[in-house]
Amino acid sequence: MKSIVASIAIVMSLACAAVAQETARTLSVVGEGQVETAPDMAIISLGVTHTDASAKAAMDRVSTDARALLDTLAAQGVEARDIQTDQLSLSPQWNNDNGQRDITGFVARNVVSVRVRDLAALGGVLDAALTAGSNDFNGLQFQLQDPGTAQADARAAAVKDAMERAAQLATAAGATLGPIRTMTEQGQGGRPEMFAAARASDMPVAPGALSVTARVSVTFDLLP
Repeated sequence: MKSIVASIAIVMSLACAAVAQETARTLSVVGEGQVETAPDMAIISLGVTHTDASAKAAMDRVSTDARALLDTLAAQGVEARDIQTDQLSLSPQWNNDNGQRDITGFVARNVVSVRVRDLAALGGVLDAALTAGSNDFNGLQFQLQDPGTAQADARAAAVKDAMERAAQLATAAGATLGPIRTMTEQGQGGRPEMFAAARASDMPVAPGALSVTARVSVTFDLLP
């Protein structure tokens, strides 16, 4: 009998706890943090493209200029680990005149991705690459070699923003902000924001600033 009563008491206690949890008042907010920092690395896409009557001739010309490009990058201080082939292709050129589809030549292409860790040398690297025979430039992007510190600062700012938002809302509602119930990071990213251009060697380059952002979703208990 006593065990039955004890079991009933436990069930009722759990039921009451579940009801209390369902009726608990909570407040959910999203905080955002943003940190601006100067980039310290650039990634550029360079390549060589040639067209010739035969596939071998086109590829031979590309191979010669690509080797000269790689040697030039090495002479500019770019390490082998910072150069990666992105595309190596050979494709026919077609002529569709007079209703006939004929091959008129071949296009060979070799494109490499290059990480430049010294932004002061970026302009010189670009000039040297073009002089060496690179005739395919697909743009550049600025990045951080180690984004960990900026991301940590952005997360801390996001949590602070969430705390401040929640406190303001709780006060406006005449409630007291309780402890954090859940916290979830919604992701972070970086985006370039350009400011005054800085001249790097012979080619003017504007590194701008990278804005690293973080967002967190936080749920608080609301106390009466």
